[in-house]
Amino acid sequence: MVLPKIVSLFSGAGGLDLGYQEAGFSLSFAVDSSEWAIKTHQRNFRDTRSVAADLNALQPVGVLNLLAEILADGEPIGVIGGPPCQGFSRANPAALATDPRNRLPILYLEIVEELQKRYDVQFVLFENVLGIKDVKHEVTFAGILSKFRELGLNESVDEYCALDFGVPQNRRRVIISAFKSAEAGKNFSPRKTIGANLHVRDAIYGLPDPAYFSRGLDAGDIPHHPNHWTMRPLSRRFQRPNDAQGATRSFRRLDWDKPSPTVAYGHREIHVHPDGHRRLSIFEAMMLQGFPASFVIEGSLSAQVEQVSNAVPPPLARALGNATAKALDAAEREIRSGNEFTAK
Repeated sequence: MVLPKIVSLFSGAGGLDLGYQEAGFSLSFAVDSSEWAIKTHQRNFRDTRSVAADLNALQPVGVLNLLAEILADGEPIGVIGGPPCQGFSRANPAALATDPRNRLPILYLEIVEELQKRYDVQFVLFENVLGIKDVKHEVTFAGILSKFRELGLNESVDEYCALDFGVPQNRRRVIISAFKSAEAGKNFSPRKTIGANLHVRDAIYGLPDPAYFSRGLDAGDIPHHPNHWTMRPLSRRFQRPNDAQGATRSFRRLDWDKPSPTVAYGHREIHVHPDGHRRLSIFEAMMLQGFPASFVIEGSLSAQVEQVSNAVPPPLARALGNATAKALDAAEREIRSGNEFTAK
């Protein structure tokens, strides 16, 4: 079957996009408010129209106008993305149900509604943090699910852990999969990776030492990979790492023989390397997210930290993409079978 073309909203650096591309989907369009994330996207997805724009300002009709330049009316498409989740995050104790960012999922679905006017939207894949289902957000979450149904989509809510899909990270996320075809929705079932219980050692052991940030640091001075750099370890805690292990959330030291906790960092507060004498490099964090070594993230150190933190682990995304393709194929075969029976 011919798979629908992908429209990626709130794309970030493209972790979810990469997984769907690896599953055989053609990525037509991506949009995100971060200019650095879009520079990363443009570097790694050269055949995709990637646009830096605030969707609050662009609004649904603006997205439709941009797509009119690259897609023909009536084309089958799928929409994927994860609206910014800080308003729902359990890591943010000050998060309020009234946080204006909590409206972004509805904006996401309003864009889907606008796209339905011109294209054949066959599925929507929505990713977010577990906190979106918390009691204090129940009205917002109920409204999101109601909007899916209003759009004629058959939605299903599931939780997935990256660790189950070959990623050495205990990262759990809510995934809402919604299909135009009820048959496709019934057949959506991401396959877990056999023997997927990986550890930090499996991802980053044996890498050379990274470069330390300094003004004027050139990419040519960074060993092994353009993202293999980190902040110089100035804190005294790096001199006696065993005394400081687990001292604070911003000084969380990884264990070689355990999965990494969620790769979700504050401003440069990237996890501490298992040896305890420095923080992880951006490249090491990318490996813990399951990015391929060929992928390069653009921007300042803080911009790279943000991009790697916000990304969907590509192996999980690939499993979601494979499951989507199989679900759509099952629905198409069901339709063909029904048509053949009717013809007889």
